[in-house]
Amino acid sequence: MRFTKMEGCGNDYVYVDRWDEPLAGVDLPDLARRISDRHTGVGGDGLILVGPDDRADARMQVFNADGSEAEMCGNGLRCAAKLAWDHGRLGTERSPRVATGAGVLTVALAFAGQACVGATVAMGRPRLTPGEIPVLHPGPGPHLELRLHGHRLLAVGMGNPHAVTFATDVDTIDLAAIGPVLEHDPVFPRRANIEFIARLGDEDGLPVLRQRTWERGSGETLACGTGACAATVAAILDGRIPGREAIVRLNGGDLRIAWPADDAEVIKTGPARTVFTGDF
Repeated sequence: MRFTKMEGCGNDYVYVDRWDEPLAGVDLPDLARRISDRHTGVGGDGLILVGPDDRADARMQVFNADGSEAEMCGNGLRCAAKLAWDHGRLGTERSPRVATGAGVLTVALAFAGQACVGATVAMGRPRLTPGEIPVLHPGPGPHLELRLHGHRLLAVGMGNPHAVTFATDVDTIDLAAIGPVLEHDPVFPRRANIEFIARLGDEDGLPVLRQRTWERGSGETLACGTGACAATVAAILDGRIPGREAIVRLNGGDLRIAWPADDAEVIKTGPARTVFTGDF
């Protein structure tokens, strides 16, 4: 099976072009576990399959490193669109529509010369009701506020469930200890991605948010694009930043996130890079 290793802000996945590799009859969760192993496989935060779709220009299917299927991956979506472009699957379409488990999203590819180097993605409107996220909200409370295991969290859905908590210094948090506890709390029926956020200074006239993520099914990752969107939405709702745009500083790099209005889609801009290709 031919694969492509790609990363966006260090959020690395193994990608397979299903136009060439249909994978009929393959146990995909098992494949995701084996190929994601950093010792005996290719290594990555999971497996992403990119292929044809009858509603859109391409379809993306995401499996976490533990084999569980995710609805969405923001960094993965940029790379999936780049892979479809690089493999000639999009013709001349530079703003492809990509079907995901969270709906069909539009990706505006970014270029340096003829090379696709990243993208801006309309990530959809944030989900802010319990059933959409989903979360078993004990309510009442503003912005789906939760208090779990000594942490105050705001629940936000970005096609997948997130819970955002604010801290003074996220780099001192023992994420490996608290992350799994929060991810698996019964209040989250489909588990949750957990974001720890600190407000830093300003750069380029925008507030900077420092983010660490415990990603559902994968553990701590270098970046989480949907998490950066959820974090920015939570920071706006909680009055943590002025305006409606921020730079989100992840372990693997920066993303620029904007939520122009309460009824608007969240817009995410960031890089996408091919690392290597091979056979598995």
